Amino acid sequence: MSLSKRLNGQTLIPARPPQIGKPVTRGENGEPASKAHAILELKDRVLRETIEGFGEEIDLKQVAQGARAQFEAEVENTLNTILQDDALFMNRSERQRLVREVTDEIAGYGPIDLLLHDPDVSEIMVNGSRQVYVERKGKLHLTDIKFRDDDHVLHTIEKIILPLGRRIDEASPLVDARLPDGSRVNAIIPPLAINGPTITIRKFAADPFTVEDMINFGTLSTEISHFVRACVASRINIVVSGSTGSGKTTVLNVLSGFIPEDERIITIEDAAELQLRQEHVVTLEARPPNLEGKGRIAIRDLVINSLRMRPDRIVIGEVRGGEALDMLQAMNTGHDGSLTTGHANSPRDMLTRLETMVLMAGVELPVRAVREQIASSIELVVHLSRFKDGTRKVTHVTEIVGLESDTITLQDIFIYEQTGLDEQGRVLGRHRPTGIVPRFLAKLEQSGNHIPADVFRFPYSTVSKKRLSQQGG
Repeated sequence: MSLSKRLNGQTLIPARPPQIGKPVTRGENGEPASKAHAILELKDRVLRETIEGFGEEIDLKQVAQGARAQFEAEVENTLNTILQDDALFMNRSERQRLVREVTDEIAGYGPIDLLLHDPDVSEIMVNGSRQVYVERKGKLHLTDIKFRDDDHVLHTIEKIILPLGRRIDEASPLVDARLPDGSRVNAIIPPLAINGPTITIRKFAADPFTVEDMINFGTLSTEISHFVRACVASRINIVVSGSTGSGKTTVLNVLSGFIPEDERIITIEDAAELQLRQEHVVTLEARPPNLEGKGRIAIRDLVINSLRMRPDRIVIGEVRGGEALDMLQAMNTGHDGSLTTGHANSPRDMLTRLETMVLMAGVELPVRAVREQIASSIELVVHLSRFKDGTRKVTHVTEIVGLESDTITLQDIFIYEQTGLDEQGRVLGRHRPTGIVPRFLAKLEQSGNHIPADVFRFPYSTVSKKRLSQQGG
């Protein structure tokens, strides 16, 4: 049964939520068997009585708008009343912790709420009720956070997806959603998830990363940043590739920031994540099917529709299927400067995957025709990898040269060269040019984006560094 109800069209937290904790074990005298159990029972009671005190006035929109202080004050008042009426004692730290935990249940996302506000946590993985992992600086760590049971995890999932009009149940046991800050959420429940309801949250910084942050992290070099900035401004079609968690969306967000302010940008995503700062941005989001299995709007439908919206730029969060064909056709019909991402292990693999995705569109095309489309549409692949120490780096900036016989020809412009590991196991290396000057350099010049030719030679000359510095580097 759903943990929410509706009143006048508003999604509400249940006025009387289910008992999300296990029954308290009691001794012969009727008292709780342990202090932990006593606190657990008290927490459940405070939660129930606080929500009853609000009646039917707590809706998820109010929660999402940050009315936490109001809920926290009410929780504290309820706790103080119960302690006074029952002549119970709790020290200050215990009170503060209980108030925070109950407030998290009402105004936040339960036990994982603290993790969502921890700037060092980039990913949260809830594997059933008893196991919560986080990623910090690219490394996985097991936390001591636990949910009470599977119903507690389900309650958290529903609080995330209900404001978005999504659902999760046995008929539709998996869902993609997002938090108000743009963080990506995937949830999957039994019978598909054997270990219990599972939540995976990819967090995004409240203040989006800039290219300067990428340089400081070692994700790319100053020379690469100036090159890709010129490519975006000059309307070069770019695909950002990499494995899961390699930082593709973050880099796409940075690249999108180089699009001039006077252009109309259409973004298309499964779950809206991009945080573009330009003024003229139209965000489109795919829609899953409704309860009857109808009404689904796929990425491909949005790509086709976007062509009728007078876009200067089309930015697709990720291509996974037949929309790849429509994207390539858009790039070939006057929508230069389009950007997207895709899963792949190398730039060459990215092109192979694109070829497969085009064939998934259901249009019978010869393989050579597909490769001609790819070679004439995409001009640059920016490939990322996540290394063993958790760092993420651009490992290839690769130009698509053209088609020779039946093979798409590539040439690396910049690469990341790993030289070893330090005593702490951190990756040592450097970004360097390969010495090859991209064929579209003239196009950059014609667009007014000058890149000194010696930027493509290694080691970099003092002259090229000075010129880049004068351009804002």
